[in-house]
Order: sequence, then structure tokens, then C-alpha cells
Amino acid sequence: MKHDSTQTWSLTSVFRCNGSLPSGDKGRRKSRFALCRRNKANGVKPSTVHTSCTPQAAKAISNKEQHSISYTLSRAHTVVVEYTYDGSTDMFQIGRSTETPIDLVVTDMVPGGQGPADSQTVQSTISRFACRIICQRDPPYSVRIYAAGFDSSKNIFLGEKAAKWRMQDGQMDGLTTNGVLVMHPRQGFSQDSKPGLWREISVCGNVFTLRETRSAQQRGKMVAPESNELVDGSLIDLCGATLLWRTAEGLAHTPTVKHLEVLRQELNAGRPQCPVGFNTLAFPSLRRKDVLDEKQPWAYLRCGHVHGYHSWGGRRDPEVEMECPERECPMCRTRGPYVPLWLGCEAAFYVDAEPPTHAFAPCGHVCSEKTTAYWGQILLPHGTHAFHAACPFCIQPLSADAGCIRLIFQSPLD
Repeated sequence: MKHDSTQTWSLTSVFRCNGSLPSGDKGRRKSRFALCRRNKANGVKPSTVHTSCTPQAAKAISNKEQHSISYTLSRAHTVVVEYTYDGSTDMFQIGRSTETPIDLVVTDMVPGGQGPADSQTVQSTISRFACRIICQRDPPYSVRIYAAGFDSSKNIFLGEKAAKWRMQDGQMDGLTTNGVLVMHPRQGFSQDSKPGLWREISVCGNVFTLRETRSAQQRGKMVAPESNELVDGSLIDLCGATLLWRTAEGLAHTPTVKHLEVLRQELNAGRPQCPVGFNTLAFPSLRRKDVLDEKQPWAYLRCGHVHGYHSWGGRRDPEVEMECPERECPMCRTRGPYVPLWLGCEAAFYVDAEPPTHAFAPCGHVCSEKTTAYWGQILLPHGTHAFHAACPFCIQPLSADAGCIRLIFQSPLD
């Protein structure tokens, strides 16, 4: 049977990019990645285990054509597991490194989507070779995730301080320094979805409860009934970057960028007005999604009233306003954040195709009601042991009292 060489497993979308990286999508550094069936399989699977430092083990490590994982138990004892070619799978690797083995290059980003964290002042917590994804080339095209990726020498090294152990079948397993966390949604990825539980994935793909802190040496408890297979809507956290996994089937029910553009045009066609200046408001095009426009809608995020920018009771400079956004709404006198509204442009984050009627607070990203409701109940990993809800378009933490608000637009008086 001839298989379709263009088989696409999924789209992986990076949180906080809102459709594209601030510096633009280039090469392997993008805001989203499509994983397609390779022309030639490059998957690997475990084979020989060397329990002592034999010449064969040393050869496996030094051979740049041989994949292997080294588990250092002590200075005098290293277990080496050889990996052999697997023609039935394709392997894709994700990490911070720009070396050739990495297919998807990800970097730490500060909340708000302003750009990558200053590498000289903030040390990245994302591993250079963070994880690998193994995809079946034939039906049912299952996809599984494993912690750690092979470097340019086709090796994975787990140092003496890394959490590691021997399993009952004699194989070794372990965890990476800051771990690879995965959460599978319940009831699929749709408007009825509910958050699942965050788990940690090991180097061999086993599933564990979370460690006490991200880099603790004591592993969590193994969760045998659960699997490392990715499903539509699975979240992958690499301690500095969070990815959303969407399957090809799931994306077929997701609004496209063209559909989001239609929704934007329909919203603007209603000619919403500022109730203070009576000027017509309009959301800028998706290509100018981060550029303040004179027709830019602004909103008071405690009450949801939408205005154009005005200096009523505040500063006259919109740029300064964004630094100190607390204002009193002239319509209802409610005090709260006063921010520009931005359309959420990453279609993969939407759970339905409904109009953009709600905004995340305090960032002002706008999408459908059920999309804000879904992400408002997802607690994303933050730092080494904290979790908080955040806007997927910019990863800014949501307000504790009201993470989203229904927008109230003023219709034209004529």
C-alpha cells in the first residue's frame, strides 16, 4: 500500500507569539511548526544495554553514527544504552540549541510577547536539547514525546546529579534538569474541554507525577495507566516555553487565519464608536496587530466598555498610558485597567469559530467567549514550582479577580 508522503501529524504553536515571532519567523525559529512525514525515516529505538564501561560502550558513545544515551551513576560507573535505526518512525527534536539536530528552535520569552529575554541578564531555563517527538509513519500515525534530545554527536548524557534509575526490565530511565511537562485536555480540544493534570515525561517516555520543584532529584510517582502519546490540545512545557500540540484532524475544525480576518472585517463593518469622541473605531489588520493605530479600540477591563483612546481623567500619551493603565470609565465610573485591544491572531488557540467578543485582562487580547473561558481555567507552569492562568497570545498572567471580560461596543448614533 502506498502511503501519502505529505502526511501531516500536527501543528505545534508556541505560546506568547500571537501568530509570529516579534523578529519574524525564520528557518527553524518560528511561532508554529508543521510536522510532516519525512522522505526517509530517521526514528531510533533502544537496543543494547551496556551496564559497565566496556570497549563496546565507549565505541557507542564515540561513534557519531550511533545514537546512545549515557546514564552516569558515579564517576566510575556509567550505563550506556545503544539506540538502533527504526524505519517505522520519524523523529523531531525541540530545544534551545541552533545545532543541526534541533528541528524546532525555541527561546525564552518575557510575558507580553515583547521579545526574547536578555540572554546576558537572564539565563535560559530551556534545555539546549529539550525533548524529542517520535511519529509513526504508518496508520494510526500515533505521536509520542520523550524528554531530552540527541546532540550533534547523537548522544544524550544524563550527569551524575540528574534523576535516574534502573527499571524492572533492566532498562535505565531518567529525568532532565528542569523536566518536560505535558498536560492532556479532557474531552478533546473543543469548547467543552476541561484541563487535565500536569505530568512529567521521562527520557524513556514514562509518565510521572510532578516533582516537588522543577529540578528536584527525587522523581514523582509513576502513573502507569497514562501514556506519553500526544493528543489534540496537549500542552508541552519546557520550563521557559510552552507549546500547544494540534493534530491535523483537530485543526480541520479550527478557524483559519482567513476566517479570523473575516471576523475582524465584520466587527469593523459594524462601525463601533467611541462614546466620548464619537469617532469610528477599527481593529487594525492582522499584519499590523501590534502597532497602535489612531482608530485603535481601547477598553476598560473592569466593566468592558470600549472606547477610542482619550485623555479623560488620565495621561495624554498612549504609550505612557500603557505603563500606568488604571483609569475611571466615563460611562459607568468603574475604575480599572484601560488598555488597547488586540485581536488574538493564532488560530490554533481558538476552541471555536465564534466572533471575538471577550478580552483577556489585563493584556487586552480579544477572541471568542469560550476561548477565553477555556484558557482562563488552564494553569500554566511558572518558574520552578508555581502555576498561574495566562493569556496564550502573550503569556501575561491573568488578573486574579477577573481574567476575562465581555466587551461592550457602542453602536453608531446614525
